[in-house]
Amino acid sequence: MVNIKINGKELKVSEGTSILNAARHFQIDIPTLCYHPDLPAWGSCGLCIVKTEGSPKMFRACATPVAEGMSIITDDPEIVEVRKNTLQLILADHPNDCLYCGRNGNCELQKLAAEFGIREQPYEPNPQNLPKDNSTPSIVLDPSKCVKCGRCVNVCQEMQNVWALEFLGRGDGTRIAPAGDIYLNDSPCIKCGQCSAHCPVGAIYEKDDTRKVWDAIRDPEIHTVVQIAPAVRVAIGEAFGYEPGTLLTGKTYAALRRLGFDTIFDTNFAADLTIMEEASEFVKRFLEGKGEIPLVTTCCPSWVDYLEKYFPDMIPHFSTAKSPQMMMASMIKTYYAQKAGIDPAKIVVVSVMPCTSKKYEINRDEDMYSSGYKDLDISITTRELARMIKSAGIEFSKLPDEEADSPLGMYTGAGTIFGATGGVMEAAIRTAYYFVTGKEMGEVEYTPVRGLEGVKESELDIDGTKVKIAVAHSISNVEYVLNKVKEAKAAGKDVPYHFIEVMACRGGCVGGGGQPYGATDAIRAKRTAGIYADDKKSEIRCSHQNPAIKKLYEEFLGEPLGEKAHKYLHTHYTPRPLYQK
Repeated sequence: MVNIKINGKELKVSEGTSILNAARHFQIDIPTLCYHPDLPAWGSCGLCIVKTEGSPKMFRACATPVAEGMSIITDDPEIVEVRKNTLQLILADHPNDCLYCGRNGNCELQKLAAEFGIREQPYEPNPQNLPKDNSTPSIVLDPSKCVKCGRCVNVCQEMQNVWALEFLGRGDGTRIAPAGDIYLNDSPCIKCGQCSAHCPVGAIYEKDDTRKVWDAIRDPEIHTVVQIAPAVRVAIGEAFGYEPGTLLTGKTYAALRRLGFDTIFDTNFAADLTIMEEASEFVKRFLEGKGEIPLVTTCCPSWVDYLEKYFPDMIPHFSTAKSPQMMMASMIKTYYAQKAGIDPAKIVVVSVMPCTSKKYEINRDEDMYSSGYKDLDISITTRELARMIKSAGIEFSKLPDEEADSPLGMYTGAGTIFGATGGVMEAAIRTAYYFVTGKEMGEVEYTPVRGLEGVKESELDIDGTKVKIAVAHSISNVEYVLNKVKEAKAAGKDVPYHFIEVMACRGGCVGGGGQPYGATDAIRAKRTAGIYADDKKSEIRCSHQNPAIKKLYEEFLGEPLGEKAHKYLHTHYTPRPLYQK
């Protein structure tokens, strides 16, 4: 601990703490634009400048650690004037089109301009007129609005280890673009959207597909079916003033009905279905030796895209089970269509996901047309749904709790924990244990796979059989896990893991690239707690116990990994180049 003063108040803080975090710990606000707690501080924006008593020198609070005896001044007329001047210089290079920007009302630059009372521009406007890059189906890059904070570059390179984005040019010509100045879709980009989730302004944002949804809802010839992902229900409330992690499943169903959807199902049901296939696949590989071990889960399309580009030699280890949203879509246009007597050609399936790469996944390959039609027509993010609810004039907080429809709306606790890192693994363990032993787990909560640690390793005893497990989230943690497997195989040693779960985004889907802005570890933890609360209150907590899942197999699919299940619920993978020609 070191002794310091902030604005004359004596305090004790941990050695190495930045001035910014020390001040925030004691409820002293210092403005920032480039800083984000997920990322290393590098002081590019210059808004967080502070002084020390008796010195004219100014420090960038985000990147300067405290020192013994330091007396810090965070706010005086000179500091305020410098900050305001810096902000005006940033605004001079920024387009003046807030009313048409997707971040209007939720923009960090706009918020700072309001807080500093900026009402005029003393500098000659010099906005860059640069073309948008809308080459990917998931995110749009608008470099004209970039404030050069560097968050997206740091996220892409440090947090995700993808290296699709880079600074190009120098001085006034500096801009953010894919390395080599190519289109984003031709770069190593995996469409995870973490760049958009961390961008403070409207320079990177999700591709808006709400117009397509409205058109389908308003078409009297179309039967619209919507599904919501596990992580949506614990984050959607943030757009309406709720605390992060508040469980709002029933209100979300109600809002979707008010929007005009004909049928509301829940992706959690399909998560249970995914477990039936994936747990069966693991047992077949692990106990019967039919397939490569370790088995790697593949519910995350960004993770799949990354694997196909960076680790194509590991394709034999991928689970062939589709993601829950794609399993649900194929069941809607086959099983549900038959039961409801609806022509699948007249059904439009919409998914509400915490993820931008789900927009990419719906056209990934021919397996996404397993029903004979495009299985999933439109995927929107949590943010897009919130905008739809607001534009429809729906008072979300006053909605009653409603139920999902049958037969694809019932889910277990195992289905809902898919939304958090470790959740797929824990859900699979609950069912794999039953498939191996014929007995239920006594305690279904498997806590070693929970939490925000980047890589979680554990060993599970299934009736005397040891199963080695790894869970990784955030792509930068993946290489450690996969390289351990490759090194062991190359040396002729036993593999270090039998079952691996990976999610591209930090915290799993609760921290997805399409979730409400402002996610930090504290917010991810609250959303995760909401997910586990949903599991805890569920009467049924294991996927294989879901009566609606049992009925689906009895009436339509036959058995897990059977011929029909393989046709509708499984996919294949293809090595892809890092850079498209």
